Amino acid sequence: MANMEHGGRAGDAFTGTAEIARTRVRVLRVGLWVFAALLAVRQVVAVLGTPRAERLTDLETWVGPDGVLRVAGSLYDSTRFTGTPFGGLVLKPLTRSAEQALGWGWTFGTLLLVVALGLVTARALPPPVSRRASLLAAPVAVSLLMLSLPVRNALYLGQTSVLPVLLVLLGCLGVRGERACGVLIGLAAALQPTVLLFAPLLLLTGRRRTAAWTGITFAALTALAWTAMPHDSTTYWVHHPAGVGLGGDADGVANQSLHGALLRLGLTGPLEIGLFLALGAAVAFLGLRRAVRYARDGQSLLAVAVTGCVVVAVSPASWPHQLLWVLLALVGRAGRKASDRRVWPVAVVLVMTLPARMMLPNMPVLHPVRDDMVLIAALAAATAVPFLSRTSAYYRAPVPAERAAPARGKRFPRSPFPGRVLTRPNLLLELLLIRVGYSAYQQVRLAATGGTNTGGRATAEHHGDQILAVERFLHLDIERWANHAVAKTALPRDFFDFYYESFHFGVPLTVLAVLYVRRPADYRWARSGLGLATLLALVGFWLYPLAPPRLMPGLGIVDTVHGVQDFSKPDYGVLTALTNQYAAMPSLHFGWSLWCGLVIAVLARGWWMKALGLLHPLFTVAAIVATGNHWILDAFGGAAVVAAGFALTGILQGPRPRTPAPVGEGVARTVPARVRTPG
Repeated sequence: MANMEHGGRAGDAFTGTAEIARTRVRVLRVGLWVFAALLAVRQVVAVLGTPRAERLTDLETWVGPDGVLRVAGSLYDSTRFTGTPFGGLVLKPLTRSAEQALGWGWTFGTLLLVVALGLVTARALPPPVSRRASLLAAPVAVSLLMLSLPVRNALYLGQTSVLPVLLVLLGCLGVRGERACGVLIGLAAALQPTVLLFAPLLLLTGRRRTAAWTGITFAALTALAWTAMPHDSTTYWVHHPAGVGLGGDADGVANQSLHGALLRLGLTGPLEIGLFLALGAAVAFLGLRRAVRYARDGQSLLAVAVTGCVVVAVSPASWPHQLLWVLLALVGRAGRKASDRRVWPVAVVLVMTLPARMMLPNMPVLHPVRDDMVLIAALAAATAVPFLSRTSAYYRAPVPAERAAPARGKRFPRSPFPGRVLTRPNLLLELLLIRVGYSAYQQVRLAATGGTNTGGRATAEHHGDQILAVERFLHLDIERWANHAVAKTALPRDFFDFYYESFHFGVPLTVLAVLYVRRPADYRWARSGLGLATLLALVGFWLYPLAPPRLMPGLGIVDTVHGVQDFSKPDYGVLTALTNQYAAMPSLHFGWSLWCGLVIAVLARGWWMKALGLLHPLFTVAAIVATGNHWILDAFGGAAVVAAGFALTGILQGPRPRTPAPVGEGVARTVPARVRTPG
């Protein structure tokens, strides 16, 4: 009886735990769908809130009052229509629709296609994805699609590019029956001819009847369009083979195909055409061979994505709204280590959701790479990224990162995460995130106020008066005295100008690099503190725009770095158009220098190195005040966000390991053996 009673209690406890887990999953799923819905609403508002002359421009070009589908004559008398003749045949009936109703209907119809595409993608994830994970993956997929540049571009222009991708996915993964699958893929090919590259994939994976129906459907629909519009069909298929030469300039950055990349490199004529055909054939061969291997391995969605990336590369023109295939390639798993597993999906998501200028700095030597970011990602997915086979021992269980056991510090609660990671993070991922994070920091910092316009200037100067009043009350108003004392003498003026301009970025990057190489466990702790401090500083820039002393009228502060300022149009050198002049509180010049000083003081072994580290924030606060770029209270603000950043890091990750790693030794010595746990 006692055993039965004990077993009943244990069963009840297990049932209760399982019910709690199911409830959490349901709440999470609802939250993810709410987030996806908010993104959809945001896209609708962004599109329909744009002036009519600037939105759905491609759709207006086709079916508007003066659209090419209304005008007698050829569809291709101009290059405004780039679709196939069959596409024109399908779209012509839409010209009878009211213009406003067509815009709303097209926008909401595209959103429905995106949702359907997300659902099909989530359902097609390869095993061992559970049904629960698939249900959670659906809203995540829809959200990523909503955020992606191709979908945003298609919604803004009124393009049909989501439909061929959905038809191919349904044909390859979503429906049963070889005839139905072939008809769907053939219909997609009739709208976008390079989709015919999926026919070899079907043939090589044993789906011969599906491939046959794909060809039959494509031929039948193309013949139907040829019968209805013989002149247009001749123009498209003979004079502009598969649309070559239609649309925008093929050498524009918008064309993310091999053809566009070669033209941007300056190649023209027969040499460019021959090289494009040779490279296209090589990419098609390698990509289709890889796609067949993944399809036979049970990764059908990855096989479709790889083939789609081949389509992007070998098409004469791959415009932004036609690049969704690359986003699907993030389902591939690459990397044997857990720290490497996130590199590929994170890189794909960033490339497909952020402008290229945020990925790489604006340096002429990097322009060829920056201009072809999506093409490079497509080529990598099609030919280079070593996606793991499902038979690999690392497919389900990558080599785990070494972690310290979760610890409760005296001042920190227990971390919600399973312990501090000790191994070195992936360098490529770190550089990518640092670059994107800094670009986001620049954009938010610049947009935090009205800039130098009248409203932004008045608010910033009013806040400057408030800061000055507080400093006078606290007897801290030394800015004018320090500025004039330094400006009168060449040596200190030149020293502080140089220190202000040169050490702000160089020292933090150097500290991060040394920690990454020599102290990887401490690198994670320090990097997280710096990132959180910077994020909090952006909130300060947004909420409290503040004019620095050099831009306060009547104080007589001299900008020793850039000279006397015109307060209505302040000049900050080459960075004037790229920076927010009123992002002064808190001071990240001092905050970053304080972060460097504290990290060096905590981790350095020699007293002289600790002293040098602590001197850096002292020199920095002197420089920012003497040059007229910050108030004393700005430095206190910088110290506050750094302290908050370290505190949040401690709360999220627990206290850092107390045993220092001897120089030159591995990660295993960074914490005592008794706190290390496998996995």
